Amino acid sequence: MSSAPDLKQLVEALGDAIVIADASGAITLWNPAAQRIFGFTESEALGQSLDIITPQRLQHRHWEGYHKTMATGVTRYGNDVLRVPAVHQNGHSLSIAFTVALLYAPDKTVSAIVAVIRDETSRFEEERNLRKRITELEVQLAKPSNPSST
Repeated sequence: MSSAPDLKQLVEALGDAIVIADASGAITLWNPAAQRIFGFTESEALGQSLDIITPQRLQHRHWEGYHKTMATGVTRYGNDVLRVPAVHQNGHSLSIAFTVALLYAPDKTVSAIVAVIRDETSRFEEERNLRKRITELEVQLAKPSNPSST
């Protein structure tokens, strides 16, 4: 007979960040992978706004979507992966991909949002470099060839 999984151990062992924020957007759970990806320790992140990892230029749009999700209980990012920029504690830009799950209070209102986050900065850079190289090659191929002198 197997016992129930140790969920605390699971959350701490995962390579993907697990971040939970309450209805106001305050961080209530921050696993070791979140610390590795974003640079903030658990004690630095808990109780802080999600603004600590959201680029300033995107904060307004982020909060519009966040509050709409909290009010309606509807998100398309439970199944669809969202790819967005994020910010590390030291200020450098990250490219992250994540899905979310909604947590509900007994009265069936959304009480928190869980994000499962992966750092895709390296993959994003590789893809951008490949797209740049493809564009360069297409430009070269589009140039008329020089006819050789006879």
